[in-house]
Amino acid sequence: MELFVEKATDWWEVEALFDLCFAPGREALSSYRLRDDVPPVADLCLVARDEDGVLGGAIRFWPVQVGNAPTLLLGPVAVHPTRQGEGLGGYLIEQSLRRAKGWDRVLLVGDAPYYGRYGFDPLPGVIMPPPTNPNRVLGRALVASAWDNVTGRVTSWGTAN
Repeated sequence: MELFVEKATDWWEVEALFDLCFAPGREALSSYRLRDDVPPVADLCLVARDEDGVLGGAIRFWPVQVGNAPTLLLGPVAVHPTRQGEGLGGYLIEQSLRRAKGWDRVLLVGDAPYYGRYGFDPLPGVIMPPPTNPNRVLGRALVASAWDNVTGRVTSWGTAN
């Protein structure tokens, strides 16, 4: 699999992959409200394609704020069912975060046992919009101590707290 920055021409194919991998109504989740009218962090949104150009996986990031701290919101990340179990999800996460120059921290809403393998830990002081389960709010510091003393509500990019 080779990674490429997602292009505008990839958008609908990536959306179809997300629809395939996630439950119907995924866009009704509270994390999607944080993305409304905010462009993704384009250089971190990646697609994985095989040697024939077939889409195997994709990852996107969005800028948000935790309190007043600029933060990356990881997600969605998806791997086509025919490519699952090959480590592609972890590869997308690690490779995209290596490109996250200028960002100190990243958060996501997900399963701690899975994302814990990639350095994500629970963020008890970080409050996602309801009805998000607080036990699924996870973060990873991209620079040392980036989550120290960072707490509060997660809001859309540019929203003052």
